[in-house]
Amino acid sequence: MNEKKSGAPAPSKDLSARTVTSPARTLETFSNPNPGRAYEIRFDCPEFTCLCPMTGQPDFATIRITYVPAELCVELKSLKLYLWSFRNEGAFHEAVANRILDDLVAALAPRKAEVVGDFLVRGGIHTVVTARHPDR
Repeated sequence: MNEKKSGAPAPSKDLSARTVTSPARTLETFSNPNPGRAYEIRFDCPEFTCLCPMTGQPDFATIRITYVPAELCVELKSLKLYLWSFRNEGAFHEAVANRILDDLVAALAPRKAEVVGDFLVRGGIHTVVTARHPDR
């Protein structure tokens, strides 16, 4: 009942066989489990970064993605790696939101989708860019 705990450290895990992830511009998909129902999927991605194309300084944003799937849904790890791929790329805020939307629409063909890029203040200006499919 009163087992003594060993003072020896736990054996370390061998990490040499792990798969190292890296940024990717590929969005993986899977079949919508309920294609007959119009339901909404939302993602908040608060750690988005890219570079200002004018200064090369980092820009930080929360990317909010909302979509109503048709036949396909986006796989989350691929979305994470996709968003990571912008980290070292110079891009205007307007271009970022529209490119993410275009790539999601190309991969998923959703019933509708919206991408909001909510960028942190830079030079005293807070920028929020909203791109929608289909256009309203």
